[in-house]
Amino acid sequence: MAYTGSCACGAVTATITAEAPIAVRQCWCRQCQQLAGGSHSTNAMFLTEDVTITGPLGTHAYTAASGNTLTQSFCGHCGTPVMGQVSARPQFRTLRVGFITPPHDLVPQMAIWTDDAPAWAVIPEHLERHGRQPPPPPTKA
Repeated sequence: MAYTGSCACGAVTATITAEAPIAVRQCWCRQCQQLAGGSHSTNAMFLTEDVTITGPLGTHAYTAASGNTLTQSFCGHCGTPVMGQVSARPQFRTLRVGFITPPHDLVPQMAIWTDDAPAWAVIPEHLERHGRQPPPPPTKA
């Protein structure tokens, strides 16, 4: 299944040619909680070469808790979160599942940075869990 994506105003779009993501994760790091307005972010990771983004992206880069530089990209018009790019893994683009056009088959398999989750967080029992940064995923699904 190939994927497409669009921000709320339609100014930023994506075409993802991968048949499947490398990984789909819930992230509970503090930055993702801020990005999501209080809860986790849900992200689908694809190979960089499989993702084409068009439109006016804004970016914000900072040093994440992992020690890597994380660049968050969002629509420059409506602010919809689009993707994250971590300096340690330039071969991947991590797209926000809410940016990807439904219907799709993107279901989280893992919850990461669960040590940062608030006490009220509900993390499904079936998800693989990592309290902090998980090991890098393989480059093929």
